[in-house]
Amino acid sequence: MSSPDPLSPGDYRALARFRYALRVFLRFSEDAARSAGVTPAHHQLMLAVKGWDGAGPPTISDLADRLQLKLHSTVELVRRAADAGLVTTAADEADARRQLVALTPHGESILASLSLQHREELRRFRTEMVDVLDELA
Repeated sequence: MSSPDPLSPGDYRALARFRYALRVFLRFSEDAARSAGVTPAHHQLMLAVKGWDGAGPPTISDLADRLQLKLHSTVELVRRAADAGLVTTAADEADARRQLVALTPHGESILASLSLQHREELRRFRTEMVDVLDELA
């Protein structure tokens, strides 16, 4: 197997632009969450719950995987979100050791508002990313 071609100065510029654009998007997302009265972590949790594509509601273990967090960190995040009225938990009827997580109406409302804002920002971000990725092709 041959070694990959070395990166050109343009490649480095494109990679730097990519990282910058990612950070701008993440900053937008963090600021939007705080403006909505939730933490960025709560926003990510609510989105993981609402976007869950498994059979039935997600478990805390499912969410730990989706959020790339340790289980004990996810347990604490869910507890804080429940205390804030954003999610509820219930024991799984099939296995009472497992906790299922669902959004509250308050959490649904906040997430809907944030998601509309994010969809608009992602449309802007997509255009920028196409340009950057074209440079790296």
